[in-house]
Amino acid sequence: MFAPPAIAALNHLLTQNGWASRRLARFSGKTAYFHVEPFSFACTIDDHGLLREAAVDANADARCTTPPSLLPRLALLDDTAFAQIESSGDAELIAEIFFLARNLRWDAAEDLSRVTGDIAAERIVQLVRANHQRVRDGALNLSQALAEYWTEESPVLAKPQQLSSFTQEVNTLRDEVEQLELRIDALSSPLPSSARGNGE
Repeated sequence: MFAPPAIAALNHLLTQNGWASRRLARFSGKTAYFHVEPFSFACTIDDHGLLREAAVDANADARCTTPPSLLPRLALLDDTAFAQIESSGDAELIAEIFFLARNLRWDAAEDLSRVTGDIAAERIVQLVRANHQRVRDGALNLSQALAEYWTEESPVLAKPQQLSSFTQEVNTLRDEVEQLELRIDALSSPLPSSARGNGE
């Protein structure tokens, strides 16, 4: 149930960032497996650099396992968070996945304009970008809420050792969040020309 919407969202980003699908097309036919407790899905890359749900019996060429506590930091493009993702398999494909994760940009204004019109969409996006503090606080609050849920409401989702590690990571996130504020700018910054050139 999780795979179709996740793959649809990723394909939307790849379509908005044409350079990315061109890069990914080099790995046509390969399958990547992603696991973020308690969800997982596998997708296969097609000839156009887009994704489709992998066949049930498909062997994963690359695997990435991400602790839920890393999600807010990954959203803020924290390089130390990427280093904590457990990965195995095709090293070149994994490197490409990480590169795209750092550089894909969602064109929110384009999507909003279909509902609100161009001018209103641009104003909404500018307002969101101006509220860095709220974005930062929201990421922190999300991680704390997840920690409380998994440790108190639903401890069966993880082993005690995992829960302890998760809680420690959330505490670390609280200390690091001040250093991550500048990384929010990267979410709305255009891809460096050097990176675009690699995809041409």
